[in-house]
Amino acid sequence: MSILFSPITLRSVAMRNRIFVSPMCQYSCQDGLVGIWHLVHLGSRAVGGAGLVMVEATAVSPEGRISPQDTGIWGDAHVDAFLPVTRFLAEQGAVAGIQLAHAGRKASCAVPWQGGKPIPAGSGGWQTLAPSAVPFDVGDPVPKALTADDLDALEVQFRTAARRALAAGFKVVEIHMAHGYLLHEFLSPLANRREDEYGGNLENRLRFPLRIARAVRAEWPDDLPLFVRISATDWVGNGWDIEQSIVLVKELKKLGVDFIDCSSGFVVPNEPVPFGPGFQVPFSARIRAETGIATGSVGCITDPAQAEQIVATGQADAVLLARQFLRDPYWPLHAAKALGVDIPWPNQYLRAK
Repeated sequence: MSILFSPITLRSVAMRNRIFVSPMCQYSCQDGLVGIWHLVHLGSRAVGGAGLVMVEATAVSPEGRISPQDTGIWGDAHVDAFLPVTRFLAEQGAVAGIQLAHAGRKASCAVPWQGGKPIPAGSGGWQTLAPSAVPFDVGDPVPKALTADDLDALEVQFRTAARRALAAGFKVVEIHMAHGYLLHEFLSPLANRREDEYGGNLENRLRFPLRIARAVRAEWPDDLPLFVRISATDWVGNGWDIEQSIVLVKELKKLGVDFIDCSSGFVVPNEPVPFGPGFQVPFSARIRAETGIATGSVGCITDPAQAEQIVATGQADAVLLARQFLRDPYWPLHAAKALGVDIPWPNQYLRAK
């Protein structure tokens, strides 16, 4: 019996298996509006058998985008654009999820295939925002340090984004607190140099991310699950680490968060990240064991037996695949065959089963 292909239910939402599509930016929007590319890209992974298909980091405000081509959910037009996508995902048996994000000081950048460098304000870019006026890298534009009024506005933006996500047909919302974006910037002392109640000691650095989690949970229906993606460590001394992550997750659990998506790194340049098969699995395993919350592991998970072993041994409740899903949209169908599991194929594809 395969654990990987067993269903998992969080609150009222049942996912047909424990293979989730990780949020992956496509940098293919105009004014934050998804289109045919996203329908085909995300829809193919649902046809391919994924249990949960998560939309990429979706900005809660225009200035929260990583690039001008990012997805957004700050207006009602974004709801209308997402509806065909969520409808198709559901028709193919997948649960539709969306990651709500703000890029903070790492916003206003060119797309990766155009170099990924910061775009100056006035050249198609905009003034970036951050906990402190500290740029991501030497030579980058200096972000504006957020004021108390700015923080209030951000809370409203996340609340409104959650409301729109529901109207757009999503059944899972994930708050992005990882990868050096805004909420991770508050958590990490490498980026947060504030001297008010939102900076300094751990309790203060947790304060604003927890405020956002509380706000989103209040907007999101009680019967639908709330995920949070974290960077479990910065991989740098005197930065964010797994011990602080466990404290954060315990607080998130009290607020009604249901699932922790365990990633790592990217709050400062040139971190010594030890990429390799399953290199982040120990984070999901430890957080799960010490907090009792459901976790997902992501990063260099490519082989069906590897994925099965992660969930079967209780190191995570699900696996999230990114690059492997780019290589093979039908990875779950092929993984089932490799593991000797018979799962349904789309009727249109039965002749190839």
